[in-house]
Amino acid sequence: MNAADLLNQVERLDPYKRFGKVKKVVGLMIESRGPESSIGDLCYILTGVSKQTRIPAEVVGFRDENVLLMPFSHLSEIAPGSIVEATSEPLRVKAGAGMAGKVLDALGNPLDESSLPKGLTYVPSDQSPPNPLKRPPIHEPMEVGVRVIDSLLTVGKGQRVGIFAGSGVGKSTLMGMIARNTKADLNVIALVGERGREVREFIEKDLGPDGLKRSVVVAATSDQPALMRIKAAYTATAIAEYFRDKGINVMFMMDSVTRVAMAQREVGLAIGEPPTTKGYTPSVFAILPKLLERTGTNENGTITAFYTVLVDGDDMNEPIADTVRGILDGHIVLDRALANKGQFPAINVLKSISRVMNQIVSKEQRDHAAQLRNYLSTYLNSEDLINIGAYKRGASKEIDEAIDYYPKIIQYLKQQVDEKPSMEKSYAALRNLIEKGESQI
Repeated sequence: MNAADLLNQVERLDPYKRFGKVKKVVGLMIESRGPESSIGDLCYILTGVSKQTRIPAEVVGFRDENVLLMPFSHLSEIAPGSIVEATSEPLRVKAGAGMAGKVLDALGNPLDESSLPKGLTYVPSDQSPPNPLKRPPIHEPMEVGVRVIDSLLTVGKGQRVGIFAGSGVGKSTLMGMIARNTKADLNVIALVGERGREVREFIEKDLGPDGLKRSVVVAATSDQPALMRIKAAYTATAIAEYFRDKGINVMFMMDSVTRVAMAQREVGLAIGEPPTTKGYTPSVFAILPKLLERTGTNENGTITAFYTVLVDGDDMNEPIADTVRGILDGHIVLDRALANKGQFPAINVLKSISRVMNQIVSKEQRDHAAQLRNYLSTYLNSEDLINIGAYKRGASKEIDEAIDYYPKIIQYLKQQVDEKPSMEKSYAALRNLIEKGESQI
C-alpha cells in the first residue's frame, strides 16, 4: 500500500464517537435519544457503574427523532440514561480457513468459549444477493448421499431446495445424513430457534464427528432474543458466501426458515408494523427473498442450500411455506403418514420436485424416475380398492404392474441412517428396479 492510499484511508476515518442516551424500554424495544445512526447499524449500550459492560444492539427503526434499538442479549442491566455508543457500521463476523469443526453463536463467536484461528477476515453479515446475470446456470449434479434425492429428485450444484415437514418427521435426521454423505467441500449449518437440548444432540448424533470435521455450525437457541435468531441465519449465510467467493462448493443447511420468520415477526410487531397474514408482518415477506436469494451460484463457486420449513399442522399451504416454495428451486415434502409406517426418510416422492433435475440428468434417468412415479401413483390411487379386496387381478394391466412393483419401490425408497450410497449406485438400483424388476440395493 503506497502513501497516497494510506492518506486516503486516513481522510476517510471519522475521528468522532457518537453517543446517545436510553430514554425508555418497552417490551423488546429500546428507545434512545441519539446517537446519529442508520438502519442496521451496530450500537453498544454501556451499562453498570463503571460503564464497562457493553450490550450490542442493532438500529431497527426511528420514532419521533428517537432511535429504536433491538438488543442481541437480554435487557436486565439496561436503565434510563444508559449511554448508547454508535459504531456507524453493520454487524460484521469473522470467516476464513480453519473454521471447520467450529460451533458458533449468532455473532460468530465459538459457543465452547474457545478461540478462533488467526488470520480470519471480517465480512458483513447482511449482503445483497449476487447479480442475476452473473449467476452461471446449474448444469452439474450434487451428490448428497440420500438414494431418493440423488435418483428421483436430483439436486444440482448451486440449487436451493426446501424441506417441508411438521415436527418430529425426521428433518434433522435427513439433514445429518446429507451433511455426512455429501460430496460438497464444506458444510455450513444454521440451527435457528432450536431447543437447547437439540443443538448438542444434532451435533453429536445426527452430524457425528466425521460430519463436524467438515462443517461450520451456527446456532441460536429458542431462548435467545429474536434478533439473535435472525442474525444466526445472516451470519451462517455470510460465512457460506465467503467460502463460495473462494471457489469452494458449499453445502448450506438452515433449520428452520420458519423460526427466522417468527423472529422477524417479533421484531416487526415490536416496532409497530401491522400484522397481516396469520400475524406475520410485511417485513417478514420482504426479508425472505433477500435471505434465500443470497445462496446459489456466482462466478466463483456454488452454495447448494437446503432450507427446512416447519409447517403447522402439516399444512403445506400456510403463508411461510407457500412463500418459500415460490422462491426456491424445488421442494422435498416429508410425510407424517409415511413416517408412521416406518418409511425413513419419509419423503413423499409424488409431492416433491427438483426444478433443475431435467437439466442435469440423462433422458434415461428422467424416464426411469417418471416410471417409478407412475407405478407409485397408480397403486396409491387404487389402494383402498386393493385393501378391501374390491379389485380383481386382470381388470387393469397398469394396476396389476403397480401391485407387483409397489413392495420393491418401498424397499428402494427406504434408507438406513448409516447407509452411504453413491449417486451411481442409487441410479443403478433404480434402473434395475424399473427394467428388470429387481429390488436389490
